[in-house]
Amino acid sequence: MPVCLHWKLNNLVAERFELPLKWSAASLSLPKASKSGFSDITNLSGHQAPALKFFMRILCSIICLLSLPACTRAVETAPAPLEATPVKHRTAPWTDGDWPRWRGLWLDGVSPETAWQSRWQNKPNQLWRANVGVGFSSMAIRGKRLYTMGHEPTDQPASAVAPELLPVANRGTDVVHCLDVDSGKTIWTHRYPCLLVDRLHEGGPAATPTLDDNHCYTVSKEGHLFCLAADTGKVIWQRRFSDDLGVPMPQWGFACSPLVWKNLVIVDGGRIAAYDKHNGQLVWKTRPFQPGYGSAISWQVGDRTLIAVLNNEALVLVQADTGKEIAEFAWETDYLTTAATPLVADNRIFISSGYNCGCALLQLDGDKLNIVYENRNMRNHFNSSVLWQGHLYGFDGNSHSRRTVTLNCMNFDTGELLWEERGLGCGSLMLAGGILVVLSDRGELVTAPANPEQFTELARAPILNGRCWTVPVLAGGRLFARNAQGDLVCVDLRPTTTAP
Repeated sequence: MPVCLHWKLNNLVAERFELPLKWSAASLSLPKASKSGFSDITNLSGHQAPALKFFMRILCSIICLLSLPACTRAVETAPAPLEATPVKHRTAPWTDGDWPRWRGLWLDGVSPETAWQSRWQNKPNQLWRANVGVGFSSMAIRGKRLYTMGHEPTDQPASAVAPELLPVANRGTDVVHCLDVDSGKTIWTHRYPCLLVDRLHEGGPAATPTLDDNHCYTVSKEGHLFCLAADTGKVIWQRRFSDDLGVPMPQWGFACSPLVWKNLVIVDGGRIAAYDKHNGQLVWKTRPFQPGYGSAISWQVGDRTLIAVLNNEALVLVQADTGKEIAEFAWETDYLTTAATPLVADNRIFISSGYNCGCALLQLDGDKLNIVYENRNMRNHFNSSVLWQGHLYGFDGNSHSRRTVTLNCMNFDTGELLWEERGLGCGSLMLAGGILVVLSDRGELVTAPANPEQFTELARAPILNGRCWTVPVLAGGRLFARNAQGDLVCVDLRPTTTAP
């Protein structure tokens, strides 16, 4: 489809007057855009523009000094690089070394860490190895504790059981693990019966634990929603999607990682639903949808906080506090396998699906989602892309044809494909300090600068074997990665110290 460009007014102002992109025309009381899409600012006379430019710089500096917390992620040079901008809501004293939930501190797959080694001559040292059970749950980390999930299958082989009893026979045990970050030793576990759901893959939990205050929230393939004490693993409350939402388990099981927003825990459980995070009471729920396998994200647009969910019918936006539906954009895929989590920047949202469906950048204008572009340059099967300085990096293609999958770089504004790199299979990635941290689907750790000009490998080392679809996590200079069989490794990427 033809690519349409919808330039935002604040981007135009930033380019014209060298302001950070975070500052909008509305916040600085600048002239509003005309019907043609260009601001009256562009019509200033030659002697007016320098004066206004000087005034804007002074005003911007004053505002930043008066509201430093809001400027913590702004870039000092102008124009500022475009990064994902979800709601930056913290309810706990997180540090830059924490990774408390799926996609990290800001739900964008980007870590603020810079004190780590992206190059090495010899294979990085493995500090410890543990087994956490079958599954694809990623890791949540706070301080000295790591949280993840796995499954211990039943001892009875499924082939020996009558088909009508198969769901019961395959109901093994899900395990929520809390491990010591330094040693990998178990601090506590929480166990409960749950289906393996191993359709065309190993099965096991797909959601990642979410940490908030002293709580750990988890979701199982069957739709068990637990609130556990993060220090002891004690059950504070629990719910079941089937009881609360009246929806059947999808064919691949539920996979959403819980999202905590203020006092709510928000999930995609066939309906978008919000529970009171303290007592588990259902606060609101939407109409039913065919559930997807990604996770909900929070999105600040103007004075509204929205929840965005990409399910197997549409991208759906609702108000965070009430669940009122704001907008919907139809998005259907073959085989009902939409699994990537949306990514937001300002009032734009990026979505992607595999099986040759493709991607789209949408812009929210009022209560309407308008298409900026749609193409097939980024077809995320299940692992989401990252956005860095105006460019998207992610895996394009499907896991069942790994040889054709490529790591792609795409211009976020236009959808233009800039480069593609083969040989990593249907892997996963995060970003730290401007460096791509890639785990191939066969367990090779690869680092490369997030450079839109070309892919340049910095280092490579095998750290796992078997199927590796789970996104690795970098925290405190150590990399944590797992495979489908539950082998979890901690690799030391901390800078080497030298004697003075």
